Amino acid sequence: MLRTIKKLLPTVLISAVAFSGSVLTTTTAAADEIVSSIARGGQLYDKWYKVIGAETPEETHPAWPDSNTNKSGDATQRCKACHGWDLMGADGAYASGSYMTGITGLTGVADAPTESIIAVIQDDLHGFAGMMDEQDYIDLANFVSLGQFDIDAAINRETGMANGDAAQGEEYYNTVCANCHGVEGDEPSDMGTTLGALSNKNPWEIIQKIMNGQPDEDMPAMRAFGVGVSTDILAYLQTLPAE
Repeated sequence: MLRTIKKLLPTVLISAVAFSGSVLTTTTAAADEIVSSIARGGQLYDKWYKVIGAETPEETHPAWPDSNTNKSGDATQRCKACHGWDLMGADGAYASGSYMTGITGLTGVADAPTESIIAVIQDDLHGFAGMMDEQDYIDLANFVSLGQFDIDAAINRETGMANGDAAQGEEYYNTVCANCHGVEGDEPSDMGTTLGALSNKNPWEIIQKIMNGQPDEDMPAMRAFGVGVSTDILAYLQTLPAE
């Protein structure tokens, strides 16, 4: 099996964002540890209101296109709803299906300054100014800027199958994940389906959850161990029972 993407994120230089009144200022500092911020940002990208303990939004996001009548309310308030689990928007998995919006992805802003990403998050189109704390914006921007990886190297775009080592993934799963999810991936019961079904239906979602954790749950984020570990786990999940 392919094992081409096993490496840890390097130490990076990031823009540390600080707010002084209504003025946004930045400083550049060496990041001794940034992975936890990126992982938390991935959870915010998934379901920000769960992460920060806010009330679930009931209204449809103003930027949600009228052409898509499949989704409404809080489903449209998630960053992933417009830009996709693969962060490719209309050019990725959301080029079709119930989340098809025609909205562009975020691959073009990989490695962009965090302060510029925060400015977009808070602009009139996105409308998230004042809805989160300073660290929330920083974490989300870090995920968008520094947390992207070659997802097509991890998951075959045509087949949806993970390019990982399922046997190695079984070791990871049984020692890290099975205590909560069960040996066959059918726990907890309120999950509504099995990990086998979920990982085959939407592997792009599942690899992000493996990497970053589940919002408002005690699920460990595997991002610090490299994309390859998460890809191996996904490959194993795809062998588990679908029912």
